[in-house]
Amino acid sequence: MKALFIGGIKSGKSKNAEDFTIKHANKKPYYLATTEFIDDEIAKKIELHKLQREDNFITIEEALNLSEKIKECNEIVLVECLSMWINNMLYHEKSHEEIFYEIDKILSLENSIVFVLNDVGSGIIPENKLAREFIDLSGIIAQKIASKCDEVYHTIAGISTKIK
Repeated sequence: MKALFIGGIKSGKSKNAEDFTIKHANKKPYYLATTEFIDDEIAKKIELHKLQREDNFITIEEALNLSEKIKECNEIVLVECLSMWINNMLYHEKSHEEIFYEIDKILSLENSIVFVLNDVGSGIIPENKLAREFIDLSGIIAQKIASKCDEVYHTIAGISTKIK
């Protein structure tokens, strides 16, 4: 089983994805945290997410090689979040081919996976080249993942609506 929770920043998608993951787990699920400690603001966000998930998950931290970590898990895995992972891949100067290869490897795994992804395609086209690249990659990855997921949820104001 694979599921995607997509929505805007602070939409409630992470909390709803956590609840969904716990509901579908047979034992303690995995939480694959992708965010790298970049600055104090990010560190605070990471701490808030740790408090939110309490002791309900086995936490694994990995910024780049998600497929290798997921493959090792013997229970449902929550990937939180793919937006930060895309950011990490671009920051570490990974090519689009490397990014899509990793996504394909993840999607080919037999593991049950719940993905969280920010919906960044509803705004204007930014002037910044890197921001445009991020938005384009995010949109393509969202489509690729959604096409392979059994369930897809769009989240607004803390409410996740099943769209697939």
